[in-house]
Amino acid sequence: MPEGDTVWQTAKRLHTALAGKVLTRSDFRVPKYATVDLTGRTVLDVTPRGKHLLTRVEGGLTLHSHLRMDGTWRVYANGQRWSGGGPAHQIRVILGTADRTAVGYRLPVLELLRTTDEDRAVGHLGPDLLGPDWNPELALANLLADPARPLGEALLDQRNLAGIGNIYKSELCFLLGATPWLPIGALPADRAAKLPAIAKLLLEANRDRPIRNTTNTLTTNSPNQTRTTSPSTTAAGSTLPSAPTPRPHTPDLFVYGRTPRPCLRCGTPIRTADQGDGSRERPTYWCPTCQVGPAPGTTPPRKTQHRTTN
Repeated sequence: MPEGDTVWQTAKRLHTALAGKVLTRSDFRVPKYATVDLTGRTVLDVTPRGKHLLTRVEGGLTLHSHLRMDGTWRVYANGQRWSGGGPAHQIRVILGTADRTAVGYRLPVLELLRTTDEDRAVGHLGPDLLGPDWNPELALANLLADPARPLGEALLDQRNLAGIGNIYKSELCFLLGATPWLPIGALPADRAAKLPAIAKLLLEANRDRPIRNTTNTLTTNSPNQTRTTSPSTTAAGSTLPSAPTPRPHTPDLFVYGRTPRPCLRCGTPIRTADQGDGSRERPTYWCPTCQVGPAPGTTPPRKTQHRTTN
């Protein structure tokens, strides 16, 4: 599942390639839209909304797409070989202008709707971490509305706040000093209050980076976090744990994808387990020393009836 910064980068590439230009090619390769032809219409803009992409075209139409796990948009110069996206049979839509061609591969969500009906596709989303509607107070209120819900599941639910995927879920939980299975209502109030600011900082810092990095972000752009020096204080206290000081060759991420390598703060091997909402399981990473709360192999995580919404 892509993160909000990945979708933001994709929207920026598509907007640069298509916005303000007349479509000279329109090829939908999904049965529902096989006869749709957008040639002759000007692309107005391409806007990200959480993990959704809205490509608005002249005539009051919006092409809504979502990448989910495997989808991707590629932009090619005219005459350039189409490489990197996948085989031709995985192409779902082609939008071309006089000098650029955008190709959507393996898009599980692709629908053409009236621009005035965009809320039907994205109206359920919470405040967008990278959008003009960002509202940290509302995002926090949404997250805390169900205090018994596991922190990791609450972060992934796009109805609470839009843009966090599985990578940022694990990284945020590490920075908050809590396991992803900790009921969000059990998160100390001072840490919960800083959660929206840290999430926004991480995504904003990475939206223009070619390689995602969290280990250098909080040490150079700290949201007034309280630093601690003792791992025991970090685990038990109510202040926000410090980010380990980066050194040469420091990994890009604190915990995600790092099992069984040592924690950058305390040296304990990073652990991984699946966390899901009943609809899908996602690999989740944490440090059993620096992060407090239930986890597989300790206290059984709470069963949930929620389903995470994209």
